[in-house]
Amino acid sequence: MSKPKLHIAVTGLNAIDSPGPGIAVIRALKESLLFDARIIGLCYESLEPGIYMHELVDRTYKLPPPAAGKDALLKRLEQIHSEERIDVIIPNFDAELFSFIQLADQLKTAMNIHTFLPTTEQFEARHKVNLADYGKKHGILVPESKVIFTLHELYQAQDVFNYPFVVKGKFYDASIVYNREQATAAFHKISAKWGLPIILQEFISGEEVNVTAIGDGKGNTIGAVPMKKQYITDKGKAWAGISIDDNKLLDMTHTLIQSTKWRGGMELEIVKTEEDEYYLLEINPRFPAWVYLAVGCGQNHPEALVRLAMGEEVETWSAYAIGKLFIRYSYDMIVNLDEFEKICTLGKL
Repeated sequence: MSKPKLHIAVTGLNAIDSPGPGIAVIRALKESLLFDARIIGLCYESLEPGIYMHELVDRTYKLPPPAAGKDALLKRLEQIHSEERIDVIIPNFDAELFSFIQLADQLKTAMNIHTFLPTTEQFEARHKVNLADYGKKHGILVPESKVIFTLHELYQAQDVFNYPFVVKGKFYDASIVYNREQATAAFHKISAKWGLPIILQEFISGEEVNVTAIGDGKGNTIGAVPMKKQYITDKGKAWAGISIDDNKLLDMTHTLIQSTKWRGGMELEIVKTEEDEYYLLEINPRFPAWVYLAVGCGQNHPEALVRLAMGEEVETWSAYAIGKLFIRYSYDMIVNLDEFEKICTLGKL
């Protein structure tokens, strides 16, 4: 029996030193045994490497920047849909998610485009600026944090936070700072890139562990794979990691998904201390860039998300392979100039 053909649009094609999840998600979809995926890449910049990975991405279209708002996004998606007949969209950037969440019902009603995203309430509740309250509500250890808007507040916070502490952007970026000069530089750098507010967070020493997971929106965990970072770049990104056997970490994930009735993919960023305490640093409301490790461990989370988006019943995974490594690498692609010109001038390739 032939597999059904699905046209799936995916963002996050920036497979760079701080990669988006798009390419990992696409690789997982291409390996599905249940459907044949035609991939429509959605990009923001003309030099996102995924645009030119033709073995993975069948066609790419440019989107307006997230700052343009949901109306501009909807208009562009209508144009793309008229050419591609999109079945499912999987957005993979925090900064774009709010607009996609707001448009989800309209996309389904007007164009029959399916999504499977967190609710607005779920998205807002887990935001970095709300994480302290989130931890208290769900009984999870969270580092002390403070939301600030000015340098004056940063200097005042030095009476509360002992060095080192962490300076974070509202969407991305984080710097561990060890003195006033580093804290000031981090404030200026991150606020210039991502805007205000800035989050200051207590530094917790320990082992960095992460979980990629997917919830069905009813409190059930469809799948979850924990990993320990083996190599970390200067931007704090995992360049290598290994799947681990950690029941406490999995129990924490299951409890959180059950308590929040989480809908869609997620990543938990956690520090495990020497005292065997687990501190939640962040909840990312989408798949991580290393989600392909879950596929290698026997759980294809992006495939499950597409099936959930299409209204199918999806069985939960009860096991995964332990001791599987992912090791990221980079290589040079040779791209014809005319392809680059097309994506720049026409907005599609």
